[in-house]
Amino acid sequence: MTTRTAGPAEASVAATLALTSLTPIVWGSTYAVTTEFLPPDRPLFTALMRALPAGLALLAITRVLPRGRWIGRVAVLGALNIGAFFPLLFLAAYRLPGGVAGVLGAVAPVFALAFATVALSENPGARKLFAGVVGVFGVALVVLRADAQLDVVGVVAGLAGAASMAMGTVLTKKWGRPDGVGPLTLTGWQLTAGGLFIAPLALLVEGAPPALDAEAVGGYLYLGVIGTAVAYWLWFRGIARVPATSVAFLGLLSPVSAAVIGWVVLGQALTTLQMAGMAIALGSTLLGQAVGAPKEPVQPAPVPAGDSSVALGTETSPEKVLTLT
Repeated sequence: MTTRTAGPAEASVAATLALTSLTPIVWGSTYAVTTEFLPPDRPLFTALMRALPAGLALLAITRVLPRGRWIGRVAVLGALNIGAFFPLLFLAAYRLPGGVAGVLGAVAPVFALAFATVALSENPGARKLFAGVVGVFGVALVVLRADAQLDVVGVVAGLAGAASMAMGTVLTKKWGRPDGVGPLTLTGWQLTAGGLFIAPLALLVEGAPPALDAEAVGGYLYLGVIGTAVAYWLWFRGIARVPATSVAFLGLLSPVSAAVIGWVVLGQALTTLQMAGMAIALGSTLLGQAVGAPKEPVQPAPVPAGDSSVALGTETSPEKVLTLT
């Protein structure tokens, strides 16, 4: 009997998925950071502080602005991945105790399968559909409590947030990136657009920003730099290199990460049922992957000096951009 060895392309895809998986693992720390360090009852301000400063910082680093049709595309992607997703996520979390919001968020891979079928002509196959359904069940075991209560507004917000992120992931894959633009630049564009979308909403609903102590500043710096700028750069980098549905399934790791961090850092107990749910969610994440050589490998193209994302080893794709001077 012979054993098949993975080729270089398959190994590259597997490595990309492994690196991209760091994003939902980091996102799993958001709950602990928010509850331990940030001002209470300020979800929109927190969403704004996660997105806009990080986006503006990346714009200052890369010094590249979108132009032409990419202005509209960035507005759409920024709204779906950041501007709408963050407020809907926090609204669901505040109105749905007992981890129901986490279960609704786990539906994102199923939404991604449906959107990718239409927008990318990807055939999800029975394996991925099964993995999506089982993944929701596994996450439910991890985060759902017996006393969980349903709230109509919270349920709608949770499902809408999952759909928003799934559609943003698929469209990011469909549209790719302009010529001379790496994932770092695309991340800056979307975070800035999303932050500008959230800013008036936060001011209207929550009023003036709260006073911040040193712990809050540190928490926002962590969420902005690690949990948003770096995490989304890895996310968009992964979307560019592997199927969008494979990346979407990695989102199942976020509630698992949150449960582990709650156990290790916050001293929260883990039941046998929760550990079984973690195993199911992890298995579904693996089952939802399609590790193999990409149909059309991305070839590196020359990157202008203005795009600092080249320093991070990113690749480029076709469309003109406007460089800041």
